Amino acid sequence: MAEQLKIVGLVGSLRADSHTRKAVKIALEGAATLGAETELIDLKTYNLVFCDGGSDYPADVHRLRAAVSSAQGIILGTPEYHAGFSGVLKNAIDLMGFAQFGGKMVGLVGVSGGKMGAVNALNGLRTVGRNLHAWVIPEQVSIGDADDAFNDDGRLKNQALEERLHDLGRKVTQFAYLHTSKGARDFLEAWQAAPANPGGEQTAT
Repeated sequence: MAEQLKIVGLVGSLRADSHTRKAVKIALEGAATLGAETELIDLKTYNLVFCDGGSDYPADVHRLRAAVSSAQGIILGTPEYHAGFSGVLKNAIDLMGFAQFGGKMVGLVGVSGGKMGAVNALNGLRTVGRNLHAWVIPEQVSIGDADDAFNDDGRLKNQALEERLHDLGRKVTQFAYLHTSKGARDFLEAWQAAPANPGGEQTAT
């Protein structure tokens, strides 16, 4: 693409051999095929405190905010715990806000140990994304039976499911490009500058 974009993937799991991490990596590969710069944000490597609504946070909170702020697209990955997304991801999101998510494209990836997948967790994340004024794309990937879904090399056994992850990464990149391209910016500026009723006032006859 003419304008290089950055797509980050947030791994909402602290597990050493995290299936969520594997899935987010694959999704980022899809973004990279379109020329996007990608970064895996592994929350296991961050020293984050619990969000208390204050402003005096340690350096790693600001490091996380800076990493997400630098991106035009975000892939959120989570395991499903008790029909919801992970607490570590919720806390990381709570430590951020509109500055990091507002107006950006977001793709969702969930994994679950059960056959039903991570649909409930993804529905919760979709609501959070909407409240952060992000554009959560319609496509999402839910991986059930996660303990048996991956090969030893971290690839998915189901090639169609792996391709869906690649496609999610590509879709986030494509929509981020459309949203941030010069053409889109020019259109928005023209739309914002247009008179409230360019057709003029209508009078009753």
